[in-house]
This record gives sequence, C-alpha cells and structure tokens, in this order.
Amino acid sequence: MGPHFAGNIPAFAFMSEFENTSKWDPNTPVMDKITPGPVAVGHKYHAESEFRGKRQTLIYEVIELRDGHIKLRGENKTVTAFDSIDVSPNGAGSVVKYTAEFSIKGPAKIVQPLLKPMFMQLRDPALKGIRDTLNGLAAS
Repeated sequence: MGPHFAGNIPAFAFMSEFENTSKWDPNTPVMDKITPGPVAVGHKYHAESEFRGKRQTLIYEVIELRDGHIKLRGENKTVTAFDSIDVSPNGAGSVVKYTAEFSIKGPAKIVQPLLKPMFMQLRDPALKGIRDTLNGLAAS
C-alpha cells in the first residue's frame, strides 16, 4: 500500500512539487524544500539519495518550469545531476516522462562508464514508484 492522498491530484501538480520525490523514489528518502512558497524557477531542495550503499547529499535547484515540464539541477562536490519531468495528457490519464542524467566531477570521471549500470538500477525503482504512486492517486 503506497501513500494515500485525498482527492485526485493532477499528475504534474504532484510531480512538480519536488518535495514529493521521497514518496515515489525509494532511493531518495529525504527531499526537503528549502525555498518557501509554490514551486518556481530558482527554488532549492535538500536531497539525500542512497547510492551504492552510501548516502549522498545534493542541493537541487529548479532551472526550468513551464506547463507540464520541470527540470532541476542537483549538485554536490562529486556529482551534477539533471532531473526532468514531463507530463502530457493521454486520454483519461497522463504520460509521465522522467529523465535523470548524471555527470561525475574530478578524478571520479575515469570510473563513469562503470557507473552507468548503477544509475540504471536507481532509475528503474523510481519509474515504478512514479507509476504506482500516480495510479494510487488516480484511484483515490
């Protein structure tokens, strides 16, 4: 049983409130909103993600926001991450496209090709979580 929400929240409204990430991404147990108020370009979030048994802290910033689209840049001293979410209507429901890109800074760059499969392991549970959570929202 996933988290329960009152009413039927449109998919993009839910996904663009990035503090909801920990509800659908099992690898991101912490996503705290730093900037108050409704989501806007420049808003910042404090994230903690599990990666290869280690917890990484990243600061995310909203860099693009328009109807049905949000893109964020996350950064710490070793990684830059770009997460984008696109939601488009499809019949009675929505299609959600979630893209995550990572680049590794400094000496760790050498191991980047080895890490690609690791990032896929992070992505797949997130995609399943998005689907299950949004389906749960639609049913409530």
